[in-house]
Amino acid sequence: MYALLIASIARPDDSDWSADFRIGGNGGVYFLAQPGEFWVEVEKQDRNFLSRKTHVRAILFGPDRSVLADEILPHMGMKKGDGAGPVQRLRFSVTVPRTGVYGLSITASEDRLGEDMSWGIKTNCSRYLVETSRGHKDERHQEPLSLRNGKPGDVCFLPRTGEFTIDGAGCAPGTLRLVDGAGTQLGFITVGKDGKFLHTIPAEIGRENVPWKLELSKAQCSKLNIDGVTRWDKSDGNYSDLSLWAPKTASWFSYHQNRWLITPYKQRIDVAPGSAGEVTVEIHNNAPIARTIDLNVEFPSPETWEATLSTNSVQLEANQVATVTLRYDVPESGDIWPCHVRATPRDETGFSTYVTVDLRSDQGQSSDPLTLPVVLRPFVHENAQFGYRAGYPLSGEVYFDTDNKPIISAENAVNILRDGEWERVRSAGQNKGVSAPFSLLTSKVAFDSDNDRYAVATQNGRPVLLHGTAAGDWTSYPIPGKGVIDIEQFSGHNTPQGPPPFVRITRTASDSKLRWRRVNDLALFLPEKNQDGSIRIGEPIMLSRKCIGMSSHSGIPSTIVSRGSKVHVAWGEATDPEENIPGVPSYVATFDRETGILSAPTLVGYGPPANDVHNTPCITMDSKGYLHVLVGTHARTFQYTHSLKSNDSSGGWTTAEDISPGLRQTYVGLVCDLNDTLHLVFRHRRTDTDYFPASWYMTLAYMKKPVDGGWSEPQPLVIAPFSEYSIFYHRLTIDRKGALFLSYDHWSTYWFYRTDRRETRRALITRSAGKDVWKLVTDKW
Repeated sequence: MYALLIASIARPDDSDWSADFRIGGNGGVYFLAQPGEFWVEVEKQDRNFLSRKTHVRAILFGPDRSVLADEILPHMGMKKGDGAGPVQRLRFSVTVPRTGVYGLSITASEDRLGEDMSWGIKTNCSRYLVETSRGHKDERHQEPLSLRNGKPGDVCFLPRTGEFTIDGAGCAPGTLRLVDGAGTQLGFITVGKDGKFLHTIPAEIGRENVPWKLELSKAQCSKLNIDGVTRWDKSDGNYSDLSLWAPKTASWFSYHQNRWLITPYKQRIDVAPGSAGEVTVEIHNNAPIARTIDLNVEFPSPETWEATLSTNSVQLEANQVATVTLRYDVPESGDIWPCHVRATPRDETGFSTYVTVDLRSDQGQSSDPLTLPVVLRPFVHENAQFGYRAGYPLSGEVYFDTDNKPIISAENAVNILRDGEWERVRSAGQNKGVSAPFSLLTSKVAFDSDNDRYAVATQNGRPVLLHGTAAGDWTSYPIPGKGVIDIEQFSGHNTPQGPPPFVRITRTASDSKLRWRRVNDLALFLPEKNQDGSIRIGEPIMLSRKCIGMSSHSGIPSTIVSRGSKVHVAWGEATDPEENIPGVPSYVATFDRETGILSAPTLVGYGPPANDVHNTPCITMDSKGYLHVLVGTHARTFQYTHSLKSNDSSGGWTTAEDISPGLRQTYVGLVCDLNDTLHLVFRHRRTDTDYFPASWYMTLAYMKKPVDGGWSEPQPLVIAPFSEYSIFYHRLTIDRKGALFLSYDHWSTYWFYRTDRRETRRALITRSAGKDVWKLVTDKW
């Protein structure tokens, strides 16, 4: 569909820059490209301030996120302190068949903040915006511009509507001039001898002429911050975290208002030749005013076929989304039938772009066994590779009731499969019988021996336990206090007779010097079912005043397992920072419902490093009632231990041992199957060169331990599309027959890539009981 020529990499001996700008940080560029030749030249220079091998990866992609080129500008091999390396250049050229938004992604190995390299571009595309964005930091999101040109230059930007501040540090002394889009001078800003300045723009200055322009006699500034451009608050609304600017006024175009205008960017749909069907696209108005968006179908070649939209235009209020249906009738002949859906705002901006619907002859690829690992590539995930399309709610993991029917908490609803259709429960009756909507607090769903189902939510601003019967009646019961709630979910051999126990984790202190140290009260609740079927929550039972907390966004570990009258709880504790201990101490305690006695906590292991909330332990039990605990770690090796007595946390434990030498593991996901084999999924940091020769990277990995054997070697299941930091938000569950279900969604450290999409890329794969084969889950349960 695209003609592409990549020129060879040039390594000139001089350090002259010909790019329109030179900056630090990572990020990328969006281009509003017109039909014809489009080229962009990327320039990169190693700074060698630090001991990093900054191999810069440049990815050119089309409006539908088809990757047109993926190339490396390598580190030149110089050492720390050697001074700046030579400028390297890489030229991309493509023939643009139709108007649309193209993009360029820039990332650097070993340098996710873009500190030790500089980059810039020049292009024949007249309209483009730069997004300066880096890898994430565990703090407030800011993307200060790091200007390194040393020549006169401009920063053009969309001004915030209210009062805002521009400030800088490490800037070339002199005077900066601020003008609006009509060229009207708005003021001068003086940079002090210390290289700093601070300037506040009052709200009453008109914003009708945009973009504004900050003129610099020397574009040299270590940190240039503009409220609403490089740092944000609630007043920025839909433009938050969108660090867009331009080096010249003429290149500006209306990307802010049209971000995510039409999505998904590309959908692969496997169909039978001669079949008819439909698919939907979403139209999103990111502008602060109402607009009309015109729509039409286009074909990449003169050969056309039947494809019609449910409407040719939509009227949207600010921040409103509309779903539009594309109905298709594919020919009897052929095997690929692509078409495009174009979206054009009815205004004077000239903005227009499109998405692709890629219909293909169904080869059954989405239901075939997966060849592992699944290697994600930039913009090429499960749908593009396998034709994966979920016919079920996708944003949460799946649990199974005692009849082995699936239930999923997703999209702020408890979703129950009834007669082949998903029923969404969004409200529940309160004490007085009046139904009210709820907001889920966790994606976990629990069950009791009556096959009633339970979830945790907020209703009218307070936490509640949701109780649903198999007949479909839902009632809520207030939970006293506040905090994080974790409920006992099925992990292989635990189905409580009555309502499932849950814990409440309430933060009482944090540590400004130790980011991951938290101190919490940990309280256990043992709800009971009354004779009329209603639920009595009961009083809290305090387990610990020093609980470290719970890390549940990935792994979603089990805190509780129970059998009969005994309820077993595992947790980690915060310790005195001055105390020299090997990690977060993990404890298990048992409450006996019959006797009303809470056992003393038993120390079962340490999860390094100390005072790190990532190191949440996970507990499960086998068919004989023995307790199994994996002690969580943060990029260290998990430790494993099990109880010496059945259904008893006080009768001794095996010595906690590393499950394998040298693994860098985080986020425990653990279940136990019908044969008492333990199954583990976790994030695995790797430093080999199998997939990313230049840097470390993350995988989603699997291990198992048979009842009489040791832990297997890690098996990579999913490879991240970029090196450096990633999360998979993985959740491992098991059904009543022992099949594993793994829900995951890749999260890249890089803001540019991560926030470019609007829809979820979450996928669900399964492994049948007793088989070493993983498959994508279709909509056939």
